[in-house]
Amino acid sequence: MGIKAAAFDYGKVISFPPDHGVMDELAAIGGVKREDLESLVWKFRGEYDRGLLNGQEYYRKILERLDVNPPDETLKKMAEIDMYSWKRVNPGTVKLMEELKKAGLLLGILSNMPHDFLAWARKTIPVFSLPHVGIFSCEALSIKPEEAIYRKLLSALGCRGEEVVFFDDVLENVNKARELKINAFLWKDPENARQELAGLGVQF
Repeated sequence: MGIKAAAFDYGKVISFPPDHGVMDELAAIGGVKREDLESLVWKFRGEYDRGLLNGQEYYRKILERLDVNPPDETLKKMAEIDMYSWKRVNPGTVKLMEELKKAGLLLGILSNMPHDFLAWARKTIPVFSLPHVGIFSCEALSIKPEEAIYRKLLSALGCRGEEVVFFDDVLENVNKARELKINAFLWKDPENARQELAGLGVQF
């Protein structure tokens, strides 16, 4: 049957992870402890990625749980810092994506992503114009590892799971993709991805 498409997660796969100091900066602006903020940032991230909250609403909800009621300007600043922390793209991943597309594979991005970042990224980060298909949680109203978002990817690509290879940095997301027969791999780096692709017979 062969591989017809390759899809990539965005955060920590196409992009580099945020600098370690970003969470400290957010905590300082919000007037809370880093460890308190960090636990709630991930607890409520699903609602943000699903598109149920915008950036300011997301941080308001977090800080209210910590008995802090900041002004809108503080919330706006925190949301912007969060958003910009994900803008650094890994050139090695982008090069791999470009080579796969040039070789004739369908190219996709499958990522949990809030409306705020997606709207900004489509205007300012060139890699977002590279894939044939982009499936984002805020638009799909489903987040990984829910089955629905993977189904949307396969439908948009027009491929069966066996015809798609997918890279993600979260094992739970990889495992769900594998349940749908997608050739999914835990992301390490572009060179490792090349090896996995070669093992599937992808030539590029």
